Amino acid sequence: MPAILIAPFASMFGGYFWRAWLQLVHHTLEFASAAFIKSGQWAATRPDLFPKDLCAKVEKLHSNAPSHKFSYTVKSIERASGKTLHEIFMDFEEKPVASGSIAQVYKATLQDGVAFGRQKGPMTVAVKVRHPGVTDVIRRDFTIMNWIANLSTLVPGLRWLRLDESVRQFAVFMLTQVDLAREAAHLSRFSYNFRSWRDVSFPRPVYLLVHPAVLVESFEQGESVSNYIELSDNNQVSHKLAYIGTNTILKMLLVDNFIHADTHPGNILDRGNLLEFFKAVVLRDGRKAAQCVLGFSSKQSCPNPTAFIKQLETSFKFWGSKKAKVIHPGECMQDVLEQVRIHRVNIDGDICTVMVTMMVLQVMAP
Repeated sequence: MPAILIAPFASMFGGYFWRAWLQLVHHTLEFASAAFIKSGQWAATRPDLFPKDLCAKVEKLHSNAPSHKFSYTVKSIERASGKTLHEIFMDFEEKPVASGSIAQVYKATLQDGVAFGRQKGPMTVAVKVRHPGVTDVIRRDFTIMNWIANLSTLVPGLRWLRLDESVRQFAVFMLTQVDLAREAAHLSRFSYNFRSWRDVSFPRPVYLLVHPAVLVESFEQGESVSNYIELSDNNQVSHKLAYIGTNTILKMLLVDNFIHADTHPGNILDRGNLLEFFKAVVLRDGRKAAQCVLGFSSKQSCPNPTAFIKQLETSFKFWGSKKAKVIHPGECMQDVLEQVRIHRVNIDGDICTVMVTMMVLQVMAP
């Protein structure tokens, strides 16, 4: 609440006050409960709504949810499976590999024959166990968020953000994340969609051990992509990552119509409009790009569409001129989203997710 009350003054005075406010927002969210932590991470993906430096600040937000007791983990697994822990697992590490705002993850080894009914030999798995009472905590958090969002509709300068609508969409997203059985179904669908790909794989759920509160899946070895991105001198690795990442997201978007991080894949209805937008960015066609963006929401309430189109035309002409340095399409897209925020253009959340994902892929390219 203090961060919300101080926000107008921080924006007014800028400089040190703004930077201090950004730090306060980060600190407040870092020690908040599940939904508030996730809301901060979500805000980082919405540069069309929030200032660039705020997005950058909350992008570094990590979920510091405390681990629940191992005794609760044992009870949850035994309740979900109807078997004792030792009947299922040959070995089970008591210390979690990671703990997030929804659940925590353990590394374990299955007993022979438990996985898929045809398992030969031990199988290393990841065991995801939902935190106690997390559903009730999330519902409470969203009651508070709804109250704040409804207040924002009373402020003329904040109505265009449609925070009440964003909170409702985000609430649905969060409550579906709580259901680990749903996550297992999504993993299976991704695995099927990419069954012929050698460079992309997903954890495979052990369906005899899938439950809304517990998910057992294959343990996938690997390293964070960020470790490779830092190897800026290795162009071959960067090219390979960019190639795989781009093809993966384009297959999800254009072929499967089922995107990671999007719980409503059917919401992306006008894929042709998205394609036209990306084409306009590559061709530096500002007018076409602006027209596509204005069509990215069924409830468009931009106060001055003409000014928005004119601004993008001016920007794109500069990017395509000899005076401008060579600029990646990703940088153009980032500036487009900044202009979207300034001109109060509405973009549906799922569309923005795709745009931000494409920007992330640009980071992988040398």
